[in-house]
Amino acid sequence: MSGNELQRENPYDNMLEVLDEAASMLGLCEKDYVALRHPERELKVAIPIDMDDGSIHVFEGYRVQHSSSRGPCKGGIRYHQDVDVDEVKALAAWMSFKSAVVNIPFGGGKGAIKVDPSKLTKNELKRLTRRYIAMILPIIGPERDIPAPDVGTNAEIMGWIMDTYSVFKGYTVPGVVTGKPIEVGGSLGRKEATGRGVMLVTREILHRLGKPAIGCRVAVQGMGNVGGVAAKLLSREGCKIIAVSDVSGGVYNKKGLNVDDIIDFLSENTGKFLKDYEGEGVTHITNEELLCADVDVLIPAAMENQIGESLAPKIKASVIVEGANGPTNLAADKILEKNGKIIVPDILANAGGVVVSYFEWVQNIQSLMWDEEEVNMNLEKIMIRSFNEVWDKAHENKTTLRMGAYIVAIDRIVKAKKIRGIFP
Repeated sequence: MSGNELQRENPYDNMLEVLDEAASMLGLCEKDYVALRHPERELKVAIPIDMDDGSIHVFEGYRVQHSSSRGPCKGGIRYHQDVDVDEVKALAAWMSFKSAVVNIPFGGGKGAIKVDPSKLTKNELKRLTRRYIAMILPIIGPERDIPAPDVGTNAEIMGWIMDTYSVFKGYTVPGVVTGKPIEVGGSLGRKEATGRGVMLVTREILHRLGKPAIGCRVAVQGMGNVGGVAAKLLSREGCKIIAVSDVSGGVYNKKGLNVDDIIDFLSENTGKFLKDYEGEGVTHITNEELLCADVDVLIPAAMENQIGESLAPKIKASVIVEGANGPTNLAADKILEKNGKIIVPDILANAGGVVVSYFEWVQNIQSLMWDEEEVNMNLEKIMIRSFNEVWDKAHENKTTLRMGAYIVAIDRIVKAKKIRGIFP
């Protein structure tokens, strides 16, 4: 499948197929889960912004709330030029399942603006963010829907969101958003949480398979907040990180890369990418070469639909840990399963972020602050418990870990919906 074909993949249709299969394994009839096939609310907004050159540009934005059966909706805000409503709907649904699989009292939501943030000045980005929040303000709030960072957004933007919402309310409301700077109510450990969760489930799957972490060969696609942290923490567990990549391409060293040096290079050199990195024994590779590298564990931690039908047969890693949302499309998933590959699915593997977002929200509404050790300890407890529940459910049903995770999640959401009933 070509890159253009991958772009035409509808992630929401993929989500629905997996949902139907898991519901069938649970023995559910359609009326038990049909509500989960439809987001509760979809808001599309046109956002006019005064640009620095005096022109006015109108951006398209979205906020989708998939399910609030188990609590307030929760999910990031993405700034990306290729985003569309189907992608946002799929991401919102995955957030519902992600919150349920780790058993925290949130539903799922997601937001996005169709924009390349690198093309905007800081003041344009700030005006865009504030106007977007003003336009979705009626449907968000600490008890309704709590945004967070995602691709193209960061802690600083979350701070602007918190301030905008608070100005409208007339008082400070830190709990309206998570992933904020520490100084305005953010949680210690939140920035590293998703990558730390990826490390924890990677460690657990290796343990279950009887494979030592020490010397385990790992390739990581994406050296952002998720992949970079996962690579760093896994190297500290004794894993050998032999390939990493970003949007510009990848670097490879059979003997192992110096992950700390790579992270320092990327963080200290604004505008620098891995294509500019040089080191002893390092060779440059493409992202496709990284995905097909001869490793024990592959961690796709970039964007959706990175592993398609044509690439799947070339995957050599025996274990794939999905750091990104939806990096493996449905056709590829079937091929990998047939080839005996073990996939730790996104709704479990990258759930560390939403877990610590929950911790941040709890700290905000209780007006207290945990230390980082407490955050990391509770994160580890939840991630390991959730991994074990998914592992046991998958083996009980003689199915994949992906299906096991969906079975756990859907069962919890359907039970909550059934207890609450349908209004009126």
